[in-house]
Amino acid sequence: MRFCLAALQLAALTPVSAPAAEHHAASVAEFNKVIALAKPGDTVFLEAGEWKDADLVVAAQGTADLPVTVQARHPGKTVITGRSRLRFAGNHLVVSGLFFKGAWHKEDLIEFRRDSKKPAHDCRLTQCAVVDCNAPENKETRWIGLYGQRNRVDHCWVQGKTSKGTTLVVWLKGIPADHRIDHNHFGPRPELKQNGGETIRVGDSKTSMQMSRTVVEANCFERCDGEAEIISNKSCGNIYRGNTFRSCSGSLTLRHGNDCLVTGNFFLGEHAKGTGGVRVIGERHRVIGNYFQDLAGDEARAGLCLVNGLQDSPLNGYFQVRGAEVTGNSWVNCKLPVFIGQTDEDEGNSLPVQGVVLSRNLFSGRTPAVKTALAGDVIWKENIVHPDAAPQPAINGLEVVEFVLKGEPVRLPPADSPAAGHGFALSDGAQGPLLPSQTGPEWR
Repeated sequence: MRFCLAALQLAALTPVSAPAAEHHAASVAEFNKVIALAKPGDTVFLEAGEWKDADLVVAAQGTADLPVTVQARHPGKTVITGRSRLRFAGNHLVVSGLFFKGAWHKEDLIEFRRDSKKPAHDCRLTQCAVVDCNAPENKETRWIGLYGQRNRVDHCWVQGKTSKGTTLVVWLKGIPADHRIDHNHFGPRPELKQNGGETIRVGDSKTSMQMSRTVVEANCFERCDGEAEIISNKSCGNIYRGNTFRSCSGSLTLRHGNDCLVTGNFFLGEHAKGTGGVRVIGERHRVIGNYFQDLAGDEARAGLCLVNGLQDSPLNGYFQVRGAEVTGNSWVNCKLPVFIGQTDEDEGNSLPVQGVVLSRNLFSGRTPAVKTALAGDVIWKENIVHPDAAPQPAINGLEVVEFVLKGEPVRLPPADSPAAGHGFALSDGAQGPLLPSQTGPEWR
């Protein structure tokens, strides 16, 4: 009896959560009214149709277990056009199913903040599309700006940027960002012919020595030709994992910052002009278990480019490559697999790389595996090269072995091959390159 009475008293004191509510809006005015009423766990549905000149501010507060969701009533049918933008103004918010088509804004089109003093945290943009959203008169704009901490952009379809300005930027402010950018399709972006055409930039020169810890994984990049840097890393501690680059004229560039990991990625050049792999600048970066095939770039856009450093480099210069680890990668039919000692003629960077280890990599093709402009301190250990790609003079730690590769689209040495155990392996965690249809929103 005492137990039952105590249980009843506890139940009487425990607050009862209100059931999640649904709200509906067919205009910005209606949306502003209902979002002000949204409680944790609520969903606001945006009706189908054209939402022109829509300034959407998701001003609400959710919780980790009960986010506030703003969702297209019919995914892909709520079409945002004209001079529009979307801002996350709170924490634990989810926006899903919107189609930004030809929309633009003088600032970021989609911002994970309300203003410069109020960043968003723990918010998510998912199952959305951003297509051909270029400002009039080709003004410089950005499409997605990540601020705050622990935000996520996933399963989105982003393509068609022709104007100056990075497509997606991670902005830092003295604390680790811990963002996640995953399972998106970044479609064609034509050559800009000047700086400012990156598809993703994580940080900037001023904040490049700050810890970001952003994860960019399982995305498909297709014909992202804006400039030499498809992804521009400008911060520390980031992970680039399991992405596929198809016919992209440029490289994943570790431009500034230290301690980044590039692993399990597929760089499929398909013989397109200027296609590259990974460009390394800075300290303690790791390039592990990646697959490079049919890349047509040279020197700065080699399969792997190790850049010379600049004496007393400023933040926006070239820091010396130190302590890089390059392990278990495969280069197959690349114009220039590895280039050591790349120099920017305008900068005069001449400090050679230091403490670089290349181990258990595999090289196959009809061009020399490595070109060296300024070797520095490089250790080669247990690498395998096909006779057709053997460099002259020979390199200790780069063994010439006759072998064949089998399989499509990823070509690997059979289990009984003398090259087995070297280079990329599917057991590294990657199941094969992603197709464009395997990324982006389900409704696409």
